[in-house]
Amino acid sequence: MQDADLAEVNRIADLVHPDFPERAEIPAERRRLYPAGCLVLDCDGEVLGYAVSHPWHAGKPAALDTLLGALPDLPTHYYVHDLALLPAARGTGAARAAVARLVAVAAQAGLACMTLVAVNNSSGFWQRHGFRAVGPAPASYGADAVVMMR
Repeated sequence: MQDADLAEVNRIADLVHPDFPERAEIPAERRRLYPAGCLVLDCDGEVLGYAVSHPWHAGKPAALDTLLGALPDLPTHYYVHDLALLPAARGTGAARAAVARLVAVAAQAGLACMTLVAVNNSSGFWQRHGFRAVGPAPASYGADAVVMMR
């Protein structure tokens, strides 16, 4: 992900996650803090999806639409903040490839434990990729959201 991709990332976020709006500053800050964990799915110059992730610590994830300020000095987990694909990318293997890439980025960061918040009834998808539910999410993620760990 490059700075030039951020407008498209925000457009996709608005389309894919209309019930979970975040300011444009959120992915921009995550990219500034940890560029290795901010990825786009580029298909012939068109961004069809993105992932935002970074080292983090155990405990509850930050509430949605919250700036982090800094990453922890001693992270214990690798946090997947968001993975979003446009309908054109679904069913192509892109999601599976994105998860594999995030696992590799986490390993490169020396973090074997990954966490995320599953929203929109996506926990089944994440379970197929080795994640398990570990508890409820902060209220800003919605009533059906669940924290998951791999």
